[in-house]
Parts: sequence; structure tokens; C-alpha cells
Amino acid sequence: MSNDTDKPDTASGISFVPPSAMTLPRYAGVASFMRAPHLSISDPACAAVDIALLGVPWDGGTTNRPGARHGPRQLRDLSTMIRPKHPVTGQNPFEDRNIADLGDAPVNPADIMDTLESVTGFIAKLKAMGISPLSAGGDHLLSYPIIKALASDGPIGMVHFDAHTDLFDSYFNGFKYTHGTPFRRAIEEGYLDPHRVVQIGIRGTMYDGEDVEWGLEQGVRIIRMEEVLERGIDQVMAEARDIVGRDKTYVSFDIDAVDPAFAPGTGTPEIGGFSSREAQKMIRSLGGLNLVGADLVEVSPPFDPSGGTAWLGISLMYELLCVLAGAKATSNPNRKSG
Repeated sequence: MSNDTDKPDTASGISFVPPSAMTLPRYAGVASFMRAPHLSISDPACAAVDIALLGVPWDGGTTNRPGARHGPRQLRDLSTMIRPKHPVTGQNPFEDRNIADLGDAPVNPADIMDTLESVTGFIAKLKAMGISPLSAGGDHLLSYPIIKALASDGPIGMVHFDAHTDLFDSYFNGFKYTHGTPFRRAIEEGYLDPHRVVQIGIRGTMYDGEDVEWGLEQGVRIIRMEEVLERGIDQVMAEARDIVGRDKTYVSFDIDAVDPAFAPGTGTPEIGGFSSREAQKMIRSLGGLNLVGADLVEVSPPFDPSGGTAWLGISLMYELLCVLAGAKATSNPNRKSG
């Protein structure tokens, strides 16, 4: 097997090709997402980066079972098992784009609003540099500040895989910012275009259904798990593509979209979800969309110390990386073309 680790990017002077496991064992070296080079956002080499892999180690929006703050570290560790070439398409995203691990977004475990502002500021810097973020959570509230930054010049669409709508108004006597409210806030504040938002896999017992009613009133397309089973994934994903169209779109994948038989390590598991294979198929069907970023959230290591949930999570992040790499066009001479 060839090893391209000694071939630097011509503009940055560093190599964006992950080291081969044939020369550096997977268990060796400092862990980074998928063995991509680890850079600081202030590093001059970031001028050549197309896609940033990053963690948001925070679960301050959790209202029941905490632990997702530990997700990014476990996801990073298990990501050393990822090989670069896609087994079906033959795509190597690390050859298509310059991809780097830019560490973790700044968070404050004692202050929700400070964390939201800090994450928005961090993602805004990436956007200004022309870098698309692929983020690992963390609880689902972190999607809100990311979307806020990416939608600074106009509302964007979203494909959202989840067991829950996360369209609730508030929790505990009016508190507006929890892992159950991010997309309501993003729609209310004009960061998401509700007519270009599709939620897939919704299921489980409910409080009162107000979240679903509000979403439908705004124009959100909510596809319950029962509808997916009746129509099939191909039809559902074709509709999702039609809904978001050719305009800028974000992808958010809550690991609890997958059945707890495959992903028990999450804060709010719901039975009757997708298999790991179905999750792969759905993400792969997003190829060619105008994607500006994505996240994988709610992996909670305390509920699956074995790492099985995190391994599924990072495998789905790889699938997201492939569709992002296919979507990320750039005219910057410091970056790869394709």
C-alpha cells in the first residue's frame, strides 16, 4: 500500500493526507478526527483548509441524561479506525478536499448563553475563511449556534435526522434554550427557512404534540418513522432533496435517529428507529446537494462505554464528510479543486 504522508499541500506546506495505518498503527500517535492533521484556527495553514472536523464537547442544554459532552473525545479516539476510501463509491474525501481537525469549539460548562455566543463566533470565523464545518457533539442545542453563524447572510435549509423534532418552545417554566428547542429558535430568528426544513424518523411518546403542530404551521415537513416504513427510504430521501432544492442546506444527524439496538449510548433513546445500514443509505443519498455544513450529535459515552455507539457515530460522520467533500466547491488557489 502506498503512503502519501510525505506529500505536502503545495500552498500550506503541510500534508492533508492522513497517515497510512500500514506505517503508523491506528492506536499510535495523538488522536485526531480520522487521523487528519490537527491545526489551530489561527494556524496559517488553515488558509488551505476546505472542511473542518471539530468537536463541541458540551451538554449544557440537556434536560434529562447528561454525558454527551464526552462524545467528541470518544468519537475522535474511535475515528482512528476510519480508512480514507469509501467502499461503495471509491471516493477518497481526503484527496478531494483539504480536511483538518481544528480542535474543539470554545464552550463554558457553567453558562449556556456564553457557550452559544462562543460557538457562533468560532463557526463565524470558519465561514469567513470559506471552511465548511463538520461538528461532533455534544447535545443538540449546539446545532443552533452553528446554524446561526452559517446563516448570517440569509436563511438556509436543513435535512434533519432525529427521533424528536427539537421544535419545543421552552422547558421548565419558560427556559428557551435546551436540546429540545434549537430548531424552533433558529426558525423564529430567521436562520432556518421552515419551508426548506425536512425532519426524518420522528417517533416515540410525546408530551402534547405542540412541537409538531407548530412545525407544521410554519411549513416544516415532518416525516414520521411510520411514513418512512410505508414509503421506503428511496422515496423519502427523494422528497427531502426536492424540499431543500439547490440552495444552501445544513445536515443535522442525532444519533437517536438510529434504533437503540444499534446506538444505546444516547440521552433520549427511542425504539423503532433506523438500522445502521439505513442511516448510511440516507446520508449517501444527500450527494450533490448544496451543503454548507453538518453535525453528528448526542453520542453519550457513559451510556455505552464499550464505544459501539461512538463507532457508529464516527462512521456516519465519515459518510457526512464524503457528501460534504463532494459538495464543497472552491475557487481559492490555495485549495484543491474538484
